[in-house]
Amino acid sequence: MGSYSKTMQKLLALAVFFIFVFSAVVPVNGYYVTYKEQYYRLYHLHHIQYPNDSMENIYWLEHAVKADFANPLHAFALIENETQWEKYRYLFNMHIQLKLIEQYLFLGNKFNKRNAYFFNAPWKEQNLKSLETAESCYRTALYYWTDAVDWAMKARERRFYFITLPRVQNWEDEAMRVETGNLITVKLLTANLPCCKMCAKLSRQWTKIPISTTMPAIT
Repeated sequence: MGSYSKTMQKLLALAVFFIFVFSAVVPVNGYYVTYKEQYYRLYHLHHIQYPNDSMENIYWLEHAVKADFANPLHAFALIENETQWEKYRYLFNMHIQLKLIEQYLFLGNKFNKRNAYFFNAPWKEQNLKSLETAESCYRTALYYWTDAVDWAMKARERRFYFITLPRVQNWEDEAMRVETGNLITVKLLTANLPCCKMCAKLSRQWTKIPISTTMPAIT
């Protein structure tokens, strides 16, 4: 548990450092970010997702979780009554949790070795450290899954069955897949975590072999 906490503290420290660097180049006419919708707009995907990109997204999404909703006039969906507003809030909270799971899955995949090849024995400690980081990311993602399910179940209550929000139909689809257990992100997560643990177990059994800096001559 201690190593898990230290690993996550290092990742969060990296995120804070990255955001400070990022904020230094924000133009003078930038706006003050306050509401959930504003923080969510800062979340974005890259064609090639590096660990720093995932950490930046996690930073913005974590702030979105804590922030208040903007006035319904500025919602991502057309809100015309209080029932729509309530369902929108449930769906949005669920969606943010799912995006956090996605980003921690991306981050964990960057450190997950997937295979314990015996010829990597000289780098045993580095491999184990990388696998520990991957497992920490996956376990953190599972933490957000609990909240995602809670919000999805609220949005799927019977009284909301005929309340539609066309502009965020993809969130509605996500809630249905959460309810039926068909969300691909969670399937990948539950598959990667035991794979990561098995890889770490096999890596600990490695015996020390020399590091070759040159290709041996063929005779």
